Amino acid sequence: MSKPITVLRDTHPLPVLDACKWEKLEGDPHTVNLNAYTSEDGSKIMGTWICTPGKWYVDYVKWEYCHFQEGYCIITPQGLEPIHLRAGDIFVVEPGMKGTWEVVETVRKYFVFA
Repeated sequence: MSKPITVLRDTHPLPVLDACKWEKLEGDPHTVNLNAYTSEDGSKIMGTWICTPGKWYVDYVKWEYCHFQEGYCIITPQGLEPIHLRAGDIFVVEPGMKGTWEVVETVRKYFVFA
């Protein structure tokens, strides 16, 4: 069994550049992942994601918790109205969500994938 509690106070994640696997649709967006935690089996990840303006096609296979710290984006699930998200917003994306994710102003978000 892994440790029941992992304290991340002193983590120093290494930046991973442009690791995003989503399909770019518009602009020239670039990403930085600062993964502070990955479970032993790799199924859970948390950290910080930074992305410059651009638009992606997204197809979620995992659940994601997001807390926007900076920026502005528009997420448009297929067949639904656009959702405008700004710094301070907290939201969850369910597995199976497909659509577009447009970064209008550089985004910095805290995330948890599970």
